[in-house]
Amino acid sequence: MKVDVFSIFPEMITGYTNQSILGRSVESGLLEISVHDLRLATTDKHRTIDDPPFGGGAGMVLMPEPVFKAIEEVEPQRPLILLGPSGRKFDQRLADELAALGGFSLLCGRYEGVDERIKTDLCDDEISIGDFVLAGGELAALTIIETVARLKPGVLGNESSFKEESFSDGLLEYPQFTRPSNFRDLEVPEVLLSGDHAKIERWRKAASLAKTLSLRPDLIALRGGLSEEDEKLLEEFDLI
Repeated sequence: MKVDVFSIFPEMITGYTNQSILGRSVESGLLEISVHDLRLATTDKHRTIDDPPFGGGAGMVLMPEPVFKAIEEVEPQRPLILLGPSGRKFDQRLADELAALGGFSLLCGRYEGVDERIKTDLCDDEISIGDFVLAGGELAALTIIETVARLKPGVLGNESSFKEESFSDGLLEYPQFTRPSNFRDLEVPEVLLSGDHAKIERWRKAASLAKTLSLRPDLIALRGGLSEEDEKLLEEFDLI
C-alpha cells in the first residue's frame, strides 16, 4: 500500500512512521509512505503558504496556488483526502474502505483551514477523526495511516490480532489478563485458567458484549440490539 502525505511539517509524519509497526512495514516493503513538504512548492523567499481570508476574520488560511502546485508536481495516489472538520467521520468501517485500496493520499490542513477551492477542485474526499479542534491534520494523518496499515496482511505479526481488537466486529474488546493469576487479591476469572478453549472463547464473546453494553450501548444499538444468542451467552456467564 502506498500513501502520500502533504504537510508543512513533514517531520511530524516521518518521526512517527519510522517507528514500531509502521517502521517495520516500511522496511519490509509492505508499506510505502512518501511525505511531501508543501512549502517546497512556494515561489517566494519566505515560502509563504498561507494568507488572511477574504472578508476578514481571525487566523490564516492555506492558499490554493502552492497546494495545487505541490499536488500536481507529485501526482500522488488517488483518492486525495483532505483532513478537516467537515469530512466524513473516521471509524473502523472507513478504515476497512481505505484498506481495500491500493493506496491513497492525505492533505494535512493547518491554521484556520484551506481555501475552499482546494476542497472542491483538488481533493476527492474529506475525513475528520472527531468533533474536536487540532492545530493541523498531522495527528489525523498518523491516526488514519496506522489504523489502515494494521488491516493489511503481513503488517501485524499475528494475523488474528486485528480481528479481536475493539471495533473490529462492532464491539469493544474483551478484558485481558496476564500473570500472576492473583495480584493483591485481584483474581483472574477462573474460566481463563480452565484450559477449556471453547468455553474461553464463549466467555470472551460474552465479556465483549457486556463491556460494550456498559460502556458503549450505542454500538449495541447499531447492531440492532442484543440477539437471543447474545442474551443466552451473557446469562451463561452471569454477565447480564
